Amino acid sequence: MQRSNLAGPIIVAIGVVIAAMAFAVVTSLLRTADQGAELRLKRLEAEVAAAEAAREDLRGQIAALTSDLAHLRDELSLVANRSAPPVPPESTPFATLPPDEDFEHPPAEALTEEVKLARSRFNSGVTQPRNRTMLQLFGQPRETYGTDCQPVTNPKLRALIETRQVGPITVSMIRPALDSLQRVLDRLKQSDPDIHAKVGTAGALCARLIRGSASSISNHSWGTAIDLKLEGVLDPFADGQTHAGLLYLAEYFREEGWFWGAAYSREDSMHFEVGEETLRKWLAEGRI
Repeated sequence: MQRSNLAGPIIVAIGVVIAAMAFAVVTSLLRTADQGAELRLKRLEAEVAAAEAAREDLRGQIAALTSDLAHLRDELSLVANRSAPPVPPESTPFATLPPDEDFEHPPAEALTEEVKLARSRFNSGVTQPRNRTMLQLFGQPRETYGTDCQPVTNPKLRALIETRQVGPITVSMIRPALDSLQRVLDRLKQSDPDIHAKVGTAGALCARLIRGSASSISNHSWGTAIDLKLEGVLDPFADGQTHAGLLYLAEYFREEGWFWGAAYSREDSMHFEVGEETLRKWLAEGRI
C-alpha cells in the first residue's frame, strides 16, 4: 500500500522532469531557429541594399550615357572634320576646279557663283572648338538658351565684347576676334578692293543653341564666330557648294587660325569661327 502511494508522486516527478527537458529542447530549438532566421534576414537585407546600390549606379550610368548620346547626336548634326591632311606641295587647293580660272583675282560678277567643295582641302591645322572647350575658356554666356538670339549675361565675357566697324561691316565680337577679322579684311582690301566692298554679314554675336539642337550651344554665343555674305547674297545652306568669293576668303581666315563651316557634315560656307588652337594661343597671351 505504501509503494502504491509512492508511485503517483514518482510518476508526477518524472513527468515534470520530462516536461522540463522538453521545454528546454524546444526553447533551444526556437532560439536556434530565431538566430538562423535573423542571420538569413540580415543576409537578405544586405543583398537588397547591394542590389539597390547597384541599381542606382546603373541608373547613373544610364543617365550619363543617355546624356552623352544626346550630345553626340547634336554634335553629329553639325560635326566638322577636326583636322584635314596638309595639302601636298605639288597640288593646289583648287585642283578640282578648271585650271584656267584665276582664283587669285576672281571676277566680281562670279563672287556668288556656286562651286563644288573638296572638304579635305579645308581647315588644315585648325580644329573646330567644341562646347566643352568654349565652356572651359569662357564659361556659360548666359543662364538659359533658346533658338533665337539673346544677350550675353556672363560679366567676364561681356567685358571682352566690343562692337566695331571692321572694313565694310559692323560687328560685335570679342576683341581678339575683331582684331583678327580686321587683318583678314585688310588683306582682302589690298588684294581685291572690289570684293572687299561687297562683303556683308548675316550676324556674329548671338547667344543661342545650334539650330536643330536641344543642348549644343552655338559658338556665336561667345562672340567668336561670324556669318558672311557677298553682294547681299547668303550662300545656300547644306547644298555641298559654296560661293566662289567665300572660297577665296577662306584661305585668309585659315591663315588667321579660323575654322570654316564649309567642312561641316552639313556644309555652312558662310560661317567662320575662331579655331581652338587660336583661342588657346590668345589665352596664353592673356588676351582672353
